Amino acid sequence: MPATPPLDGVRVLDLASVGPAARASRWLADYGAEVVKVGPVPRHDGVQVTPAFHAYSAHRGMQRALFDLKADAGRSAFLALAAEADVVIESFRPGVVDRLGIGYAAVNEANPGIVYCSTSGYGQDGERSRWAGHDLNYLAVAGYLHCGGRGADGGPAMPGATVADSAGGGMQAVMAILAALYRRQATGEGAYLDVSVADGVLSLMSLAVDELLAGGDEPGPGHGILTGRYACYGLYQAGDGGWLAVGVIEPHFWANLCRALGCEDYVGHQFDDDRQDEIRAALAEAFSTRDRDEWVAELGPADTCVSAVQSIAEVVDDPQYAARGAFVDAEHPTEGEFRQVGAVLAGQELDPGAEIPDMATTATEDLLRGVGYDRDELDRLVEEGVVA
Repeated sequence: MPATPPLDGVRVLDLASVGPAARASRWLADYGAEVVKVGPVPRHDGVQVTPAFHAYSAHRGMQRALFDLKADAGRSAFLALAAEADVVIESFRPGVVDRLGIGYAAVNEANPGIVYCSTSGYGQDGERSRWAGHDLNYLAVAGYLHCGGRGADGGPAMPGATVADSAGGGMQAVMAILAALYRRQATGEGAYLDVSVADGVLSLMSLAVDELLAGGDEPGPGHGILTGRYACYGLYQAGDGGWLAVGVIEPHFWANLCRALGCEDYVGHQFDDDRQDEIRAALAEAFSTRDRDEWVAELGPADTCVSAVQSIAEVVDDPQYAARGAFVDAEHPTEGEFRQVGAVLAGQELDPGAEIPDMATTATEDLLRGVGYDRDELDRLVEEGVVA
């Protein structure tokens, strides 16, 4: 019999359709939380972005509820649902939820134990708090782009993943929510969480920032081992045009690599600044003599910290991920069968009953019935168009 999921019995109301908050609720659902995606009634559909059907794991195992939050009856219905929930996540501009009457004060009055998480680009206060932005902006202001590689024009390279939205925002929100739920077990008190994506990226950049603050050295591209200063930590092209990632830090791993490449003369010069161009050229020449996968087959298991730079198409066929059960089959009610990333984070387990919902259908009436609404009230709300 499968173990009880860590968040079994926790209900999350997620007012976001995309971005960090949607990532957070996805991960919470994969830890066993009951997630309800809250959106506007159809006549207000333009308020939210509608993601592709497959985004956020196609909302696997979630439900949908629609409210007109600008109508008194719709707002009251949402607050009745929030009164029985454990977590509310929202990602409106600062101040919007208060104007709608569903901010932390209003929800806390209905449910003093609520964990209310606001996710925004720059936080609820400060001069940037009302600025619009996306992942690239938050990576920019927190120094991430400056410390990374450079493009052909000499400018910062475009990132290959939404690091800010996922790690800076979504994972920060999950950690904060879990900590608040843990504290609530002891105190009974809820919490208000001000999740700033830019602050989250700053936390990711703390090694570089602390180096400047403590020692006065300003990190940037090529400044240290992690940003390209040394040949032992970089990217090299193989003979077939494929690329290899070399991530050697420890001297004994460096010695293993040098010997495997026929570059033994450089074993004792891993961090010799005067010889880095020479070493880099020697490694590039050695790697160019064989195909990428040949090198990986030899060097990967040989304690050299070498791996292939894989395309997304290669990732989904990767035997290591297959061994870990990373990808699962799914079936969408209207789009048919497809594969998707499963519950891959530590401690998550994919609920065998977690179906892919048709987000055109809702569970609003069932949810409201569960918090005390009777048939006549529900019929009235539907007829008035304040729930759907």
